Amino acid sequence: MQHDQTASGSVIRLTLAAPSRGDDNGVSSLPNTFLVELLLRHFSRMGELHLFEISQRLGLNAARIETLLTHMRTLRLIEVPRRGAMEGDVSYALTESGHEQAKIAFEKCHYVGPAPVTLAEYGSMVRDQSRRLHPTTARRLKDAMGNLVIDEALLPSLGSALNSGQAIYLYGPSGSGKTYLAQHLVKILHGHIWVPHAVYVDGEVIQVFDPLVHRAVEESVVAERSLSREAAHDGRWVRTERPVVITGGELTLQMLELEFDKLRRLYVAPPQMKANNGILVVDDLGRQRISPRELLNRWIVPLDRHVDYLGLHTGSKIEVPFDVTVIFSSNLTPDELTDAAFSRRLGYKIPIGALSRDGYREVIAQACRRVGVAFDTEAVDFMIDRLHPSYEQAYLPCIPYDVISKIRDRSFYLGLTPRLTPALIEWAWKMYFGVDERPPRQPVRGNAGTEESNK
Repeated sequence: MQHDQTASGSVIRLTLAAPSRGDDNGVSSLPNTFLVELLLRHFSRMGELHLFEISQRLGLNAARIETLLTHMRTLRLIEVPRRGAMEGDVSYALTESGHEQAKIAFEKCHYVGPAPVTLAEYGSMVRDQSRRLHPTTARRLKDAMGNLVIDEALLPSLGSALNSGQAIYLYGPSGSGKTYLAQHLVKILHGHIWVPHAVYVDGEVIQVFDPLVHRAVEESVVAERSLSREAAHDGRWVRTERPVVITGGELTLQMLELEFDKLRRLYVAPPQMKANNGILVVDDLGRQRISPRELLNRWIVPLDRHVDYLGLHTGSKIEVPFDVTVIFSSNLTPDELTDAAFSRRLGYKIPIGALSRDGYREVIAQACRRVGVAFDTEAVDFMIDRLHPSYEQAYLPCIPYDVISKIRDRSFYLGLTPRLTPALIEWAWKMYFGVDERPPRQPVRGNAGTEESNK
């Protein structure tokens, strides 16, 4: 880690080198019996393998592999069916005894992949590449917001919350854009991290790398038949973008624990572990199959101490890092959500309300561009100044697209070019809100609900 001094103060700049596999890097902490069983499964699946192939598959340097192969030959688990003219052109295969031992190895675990890292290595790496070492700045946050229409007064609160390392609670009425805002906040993530294929602990394998969560960054390929003892990086790790995990109503307490796959006889990391060094969004809190109190009670220690405790099926508990920025999105106010003790651990509680009149007009313009219909001032003024006050409807950012897209749907059905008119806006409004008649005309006025929500 590089620590620079500038005129404006102290700046921490984190530069992560690739985990080198030139040394043992903790591999010696893995029992030989485990590595031998892992090799047996690889041979059973692939048949004959050359030394360089084994090194690539296990992510270990050639010297370590040679030591294991020598040990396995001593035990008469493998043999050399053919040897080429070059040093690297040697193939290995299971003996009859090796095939029998491979069956036993599969009964214990079906994991066939790179060698896992130890729990200590994993914890050290997560701490070294913590997102808190990359503070969010006003410029980066503004860039992340893009064309999102948002009250500028919210940005300092959002930026401070992202830098705090604490949970962020976004709350407000349905349709106020909380989820859309959370999706923009994840754009502030930058830099790459190292994620292990798997973690070894107490004889068990926990699968961590998930291609649906971790977007791998392409690395330069080592020459195929190179037997260099100074290979580029430790192949047990994958270089990825910082992860973003989004959960919704499907979230249960069981999903937050290690999942034991009985068929493969290994564990799968829970979403918060996969999200380490990144962001976890819990969308629509309060609509899960578990209560908000149950969820927050489960995370009261992780949110406070940045460590999580996960149980193995043996009954033992392991401590794993919890370096995750958790963003909750909910229609519930903090008072409705939980008691003071839980509320304190939520860190930043940020209300997201309706838009101002000018902000709402800009969202309508964006919706018109998205739908492919020309902006019409008369129709838009009718929507803003007549329909919203008449129905006492706040200026929520979800409304414009949902209403205007119905005009497009109708035009396609009739074979017409979509266009905005007051009459069509009113028709689409009734379709959207499910109302039959227009209420008695009320004076044109500002949206009181909007102004109140932006105080």
